[in-house]
Amino acid sequence: MTTASGAWHAPDPDDAPEPWPPGISRHASMRISEVLAQLRGDFPAVSHSKLRFLEEQGLITPVRTPAGYRQYSPADVERLRFVLAEQRDSYLPLKVIKEHLAAMDAGEPAPAPAPRVAAQAGSAAGGRRRWTVPLVAEATDTTDEFVQHLVDSGVLRETSGVLDPSAPDVVRLTVRLAAHGIEPRHLRPLRSSAERHVGLVDQVVAPYRSQQTEQGRAQAQEIADELGDLLARLHTTWVRQGTTDLT
Repeated sequence: MTTASGAWHAPDPDDAPEPWPPGISRHASMRISEVLAQLRGDFPAVSHSKLRFLEEQGLITPVRTPAGYRQYSPADVERLRFVLAEQRDSYLPLKVIKEHLAAMDAGEPAPAPAPRVAAQAGSAAGGRRRWTVPLVAEATDTTDEFVQHLVDSGVLRETSGVLDPSAPDVVRLTVRLAAHGIEPRHLRPLRSSAERHVGLVDQVVAPYRSQQTEQGRAQAQEIADELGDLLARLHTTWVRQGTTDLT
């Protein structure tokens, strides 16, 4: 920084904008299990390995204790909420989300969140929506006929009139794929492949789940989360490598 007299002085660190989100404690005292407990209400699929992956990509930087354990601050949790919401609602790649965070750290305003339908009648106890065909059509700005076609094609699963919790995300992705000529009938093999992967994970966690104890169920959930993330990342790696080879 150059003063009026022409002399150069190092910038005063106090002049730098506070990293986003401002005004939120950066005292790191939360364990990863506590962070997951706070996030899973809005992001049920978030897992230990997902947080570690976001750390590897430079989206968050938890503090390490002398013993090597990660500890998170309330500010870290808010940054995670932003990252997960941008992935879920806007389908942005992590590179773009990281650029947004860097701009926000520099003092620029946060981007407007993607619109989401407010909770309404039809939600189950505990706040989880019981997605039906009409509700999914409304949430994704599509039609009942389109969503029903996805059900009939096997892309969406319906049980006693209720769709999977991920149904809105599946519909939004299907709409974007349809713009490139990829129809629901092309996607059924992908669904079948995913179900086979779930079956593979089930074989691994079944011994833990059969213990019928709270600790066993928690361990089964943690292992299932991690394996699900690893299989999804492996599939993504293969697909991206294959599409890169096409060009």
